Amino acid sequence: MEHYNNLIIFLSELRKSIRFLGISLLVLTVAVFFMSTGLITVFQDHLREKLFFFSVAGPFLAHVKVAFFGAVYTLMPLIMYVLWKAMGKPFGVTGKRLFWFVFATCFLFYAGTLFCYLVTLPFGVKFLLGFQSENMKAVISIGRFVNFVTIFILAFGVIFELPVFMIFSAQVGMISRRTFEKNRRFAVLGIAILAALLTPTPDVVNMALMGGPLYLLYEAGILVIRILQIDEKRVRDRAEREAAGEKSYLQKDVPDKD
Repeated sequence: MEHYNNLIIFLSELRKSIRFLGISLLVLTVAVFFMSTGLITVFQDHLREKLFFFSVAGPFLAHVKVAFFGAVYTLMPLIMYVLWKAMGKPFGVTGKRLFWFVFATCFLFYAGTLFCYLVTLPFGVKFLLGFQSENMKAVISIGRFVNFVTIFILAFGVIFELPVFMIFSAQVGMISRRTFEKNRRFAVLGIAILAALLTPTPDVVNMALMGGPLYLLYEAGILVIRILQIDEKRVRDRAEREAAGEKSYLQKDVPDKD
């Protein structure tokens, strides 16, 4: 029943901001559309080969996808604020704690996207195109290239936020540090499946480029929970609340001396 109530509170809080967020994404997508040619050129620097299209609407759709990607990337602080405000409402996460969750999530998101763009993406593109030969040359569709780059970058930004959500789960009492530690093998399996689903191509190299950092982030989340002693603090707080409630109950049972 408690989980159901928390879900209702979360959805109610999310509904308050979802319309504004949707309008903001639409307006910014239109604005970024006029700069999408430059963004595609920046992405193409990692490829250093010509792009082709195989349908009349191919180039237009590619520009729309890049514009939407740019809007999501720019509005990520607002998206994270709306999400964390809704998630934190049932558990009383407000004020400074809400600010730090939003800040940490945005920081890790942008760190993940930069890591992907500067390190993982060039390596992945170079590896995949390394199978060219004199008799087999790549003819790359602009639509598929845009899908590959944008999904890869956004996926890395999302998975880099894993430690923050682990810390939040431990702080609100949903999942303890011991649970994370005991289920490492299941985490590895889940990471492998997630990497297979999120990577644009099913090759082992791209899966490893995503799965490796994701597992390191999983271990980092456990380490931060241990350093901050979140589980221990939650147990002490619960004991103090129970003790205070028991003391209040006993005081009510004490007869009036008068």
